[in-house]
Amino acid sequence: MCATYGLQPFFDLPPMDERENRRLLEQWMDERGGTAKITGAKARNLNPLITADEDGHRELDLAWWWIHVGGAPAKFSAFNARDDKLLSSRVWKGPFKQHRALAAASWYIEKGKRFALPDGETFGIASITTTAQTDAGDMLTYALVTRDAVEQAATVHPRMPLILPRDLHDDWLDPTIPGDGELLAEALSASEELSRSVRIVHPDSSDALF
Repeated sequence: MCATYGLQPFFDLPPMDERENRRLLEQWMDERGGTAKITGAKARNLNPLITADEDGHRELDLAWWWIHVGGAPAKFSAFNARDDKLLSSRVWKGPFKQHRALAAASWYIEKGKRFALPDGETFGIASITTTAQTDAGDMLTYALVTRDAVEQAATVHPRMPLILPRDLHDDWLDPTIPGDGELLAEALSASEELSRSVRIVHPDSSDALF
């Protein structure tokens, strides 16, 4: 289960390249060292998340990495959502139907191993969201979607993040496209090539200095 991922300072995944979003990301990277970690009641670290409205306009917000249910953090492990539960789980199926997002990443960590794409490009991890009411206003909360691991990733853990190719990002983000079996099957099929290309890199090597 992916509990840590991170981002290098290459903001080429829209809308990360917009001026205000770059400022937000640079500030987040300065404060968090470019590492996204699970949000807790005491560790209120929030992470960048990409969403889109019905017109396809993308937005970048800081979000709580642990799905909230009924306005409060779920009392079960809710930072990852299995792909095979998105259509049946009473917790996951609502967000999957209409509230989807992308977590921008350059790498993720599983059991102490760091994984990235061969060329170090920024990728989007499929995510689902809910909105929680707080004293400070509405707050976006999310879980990363995971799939069966393949190739190198499978040698470390049976699950891996669902990494989506860029030509599927618009459909995944579009709230007017229902989250159903067809979209899930398309996402899994489209993710296969990227998933198989993910490899272990050493964080201190030139491979990790994208």
